[in-house]
Amino acid sequence: MDVVPRSLRASPAALLLASDAPRSGPPLWRDTSLLRVRAGIYTVRTAWEALAPWERYLVRVHAFALARPDAVFSHESAAALLGLPTFGHPRMVHIFDARRSRSVTYGDVTVHTSADRRSIRELVGIRMTAVEDVVIDLARVLPPALGLAVADAALRMFHLDGEQLLDRSLAQRNGFAVRRLRWTLTHATPLAESPGESISRAVIEWCGFPSPALQVEHRVDGRIFRSDFCWPEEKVIGESDGWLKYSGDDAAAAAETVRAEKRREDALRRAGWRIARWDYAGALGVDLLRHALVSAGLRPVRRPETAALTSAGRNARST
Repeated sequence: MDVVPRSLRASPAALLLASDAPRSGPPLWRDTSLLRVRAGIYTVRTAWEALAPWERYLVRVHAFALARPDAVFSHESAAALLGLPTFGHPRMVHIFDARRSRSVTYGDVTVHTSADRRSIRELVGIRMTAVEDVVIDLARVLPPALGLAVADAALRMFHLDGEQLLDRSLAQRNGFAVRRLRWTLTHATPLAESPGESISRAVIEWCGFPSPALQVEHRVDGRIFRSDFCWPEEKVIGESDGWLKYSGDDAAAAAETVRAEKRREDALRRAGWRIARWDYAGALGVDLLRHALVSAGLRPVRRPETAALTSAGRNARST
């Protein structure tokens, strides 16, 4: 049975419909403080400019939902609504229409179809393909490291089973990118806690390093610390930093977070652990992650997978 999400992500910026504007006032398109998101649909320009790229994409998806209430969202558009990772600002709004004989693109919209059945879910008036199909569809088309981040998040957020997802995908008649799909779903795990960790795990494998243990607890000085990646035999810990935990409006809280990280890292080093740190960009770029692990004393045990590493930072589906 397909998972039914409990909620969808709301639009990060308010949307205004031209049809709702007072008849006595000037038309919305004349208001320079507003930005046109879609024909007849606007948002406040300053609010839009303050958004991250993936948040702007979610605004576009919600605008399309207002313009086309009958639309069934799929791929990145459904992922954005569900709170699954999207990367950069996806170029297209994706919808699904089983009635079509072939997929088609017009403007910034791609209409998908398939010989394989899709379950349709509706929540707060918005329709989309099932979470399971969103994961499978994106695992076919995204670069493998990014597809893995989506699959990991879905397993964690919706308590999906990777083997069941793989069985579902292999029962489909669609033969596109089956090898990529199989790799993604056999590597997916709910233990990854962020897209950065998922991408890092893929890059670690492709660099030829030994497979790490994930989310290991370390008891040091009477306290328990958990690591993102751990190689116990080599006494190496790997940490994927998201940096969001260091930012925000509360400077004092951010400073305390930095101090707590420093105390944690000092305690682990006193216990004999060598620690490698990198950030999201370092994982996508490969070299910073690889250098951090080598500097911590970890050595590759296999030849690197050059083609896979080249794909890590490339995503033609987003700007």
